[in-house]
Amino acid sequence: METRILGTTEKDIKEAAKILQNGGLVAFPTETVYGLGADALNPEAVSKVYEAKGRPSDNPMIVHISQPQQLYQLTFEITDDMKTLMETFWPGPLTMITPARPEVPRVTTGGLDTVAVRMPDNATTLELISETGKPLAGPSANLSGHPSPTTPRHVEDDLQDRIDAIIQGEDCRVGIESTVVDMTEDIPVILRPGVITREQLANALGKDVRIDEAVFQKPVACKQEKSGAENPESKLLIAGDDFKPKSPGMKYKHYAPKAEMIIFRGEPEKVRLAIAEEKMFRIQCGQKVGVLIYDNNNPAEAAHDFFAQLRAFDKSGVDVIIAAALEESGVGLAVMNRMFKSAGYNIRDI
Repeated sequence: METRILGTTEKDIKEAAKILQNGGLVAFPTETVYGLGADALNPEAVSKVYEAKGRPSDNPMIVHISQPQQLYQLTFEITDDMKTLMETFWPGPLTMITPARPEVPRVTTGGLDTVAVRMPDNATTLELISETGKPLAGPSANLSGHPSPTTPRHVEDDLQDRIDAIIQGEDCRVGIESTVVDMTEDIPVILRPGVITREQLANALGKDVRIDEAVFQKPVACKQEKSGAENPESKLLIAGDDFKPKSPGMKYKHYAPKAEMIIFRGEPEKVRLAIAEEKMFRIQCGQKVGVLIYDNNNPAEAAHDFFAQLRAFDKSGVDVIIAAALEESGVGLAVMNRMFKSAGYNIRDI
């Protein structure tokens, strides 16, 4: 398959929409990371996404819509809390999980009776969804287990000749995936943290918001799935084989660079000293070293840069990445959720 490179002109958007209407795959920009789009209501098209990415079949996809009315194609239940969050945060990096209509293919939901939905804050993609006339299933446009793509070049590196087209839009301004919140219970539960924080959600709703314990769980070893495609995500599980994740990022190892990665956590000065010592030791051993140290006072910058930096390290061929942990609160929690999984929870507490 030859992947077409499209721009953001009206003509190109119409061409991309036609590909999607015909059951093809198109990578598209969002404010978070690049997504890999397929008609969410076409099970054959969605199955192609799993194949192209090498994605485990029980890892549910997020469905993207261009206007709130499209929710009624996906769910029969829109609560007052959902309406509040839609009015406050959409379009934007917030995904809500709600009961799925029977018409939503189970391949889209990872076999669940719930569906994850969001409205991205990107004019090109909103136009694409509207032109297609269907909600789009859209996981990150990368090979499963690789760092998420935040530029069109990242998508080309992973999916060239595996999908029908890539829309070359702007680089992603947020840099990590959306916050995912389960709205099926009275108390909303964050299943994947993002730049929309627990505090912001609680303030908007005027009620408590919980964080699922799986956000903090370490992975356990598991058997490699037997499938036709390479499946790096299935090498480590965040939970057992029988666990059914409601959201992407809950069960499998994600975001992994090619190099070994070590996270140092503790008092900032002690961490900096430990990183300097580890770096010197590794260099003396003949290894090429990459270092990640972010400002605790600017976690949004860390979110924006993190995946792009991992991919840059992959390109430069480092042997080991040494990183300093951020405070696990607010946006820092979202960054650390990705960093822990990237490192396979290889953490040294100082």
